[in-house]
Amino acid sequence: MTGRPVVLVVEDEALIRLSAVQIVEDAGYEALEAADADEAIRLLETRSDISLVFTDVHMPGTMDGLKLAHYIRDRWPPIRLMVASGVAILSERDLPSGTSFFRKPYREHSITDEMKRLLLEHC
Repeated sequence: MTGRPVVLVVEDEALIRLSAVQIVEDAGYEALEAADADEAIRLLETRSDISLVFTDVHMPGTMDGLKLAHYIRDRWPPIRLMVASGVAILSERDLPSGTSFFRKPYREHSITDEMKRLLLEHC
């Protein structure tokens, strides 16, 4: 454990996931990665230090990123949530309370600014 906030990136597209992990690390946070919701839940069940989850909406597996966000909000309420999609247009009522939504392609600074805001709010 590094003492830095831990951000879990959930994205099925490997190149997009690597790019998002790089954004997280460049912002000074520790990054974990998962290719789908099932892998993300396994990490959340074994790591108590995850402060924020940044997930894509469209993913294969038992649940998409939107269902994952609702599941995390119900099971781990303190975890901050950021959801991104290049296809879905979501309104605030579609998302769990306190979740930030980003359309792809997103700007790196908008992601890092929101991570910083959410993680400061978390402390």
